Amino acid sequence: MAEHLLLTFPETRATEPVIYRIVTDFDVIPNIRRAAIENHLGWMVVELDGDPEDIRKAKQYLAGQGIGVERAEGDIVEG
Repeated sequence: MAEHLLLTFPETRATEPVIYRIVTDFDVIPNIRRAAIENHLGWMVVELDGDPEDIRKAKQYLAGQGIGVERAEGDIVEG
């Protein structure tokens, strides 16, 4: 089951390998749809695929790292 998320990164986390960590620690598969780092702040629209419990744990980890985690609606890449 996949879930589309909007992640927002504070300056202290914009260059951290958090996507690597959720892959290795929580066994989720990310599909980065769009991302940017501007003025030391970052955002990413990502689709996470995997077991719903693993996705829940990955989202909890990201939030615990100070990363904003919100549902992203629609296909942001289209257009």
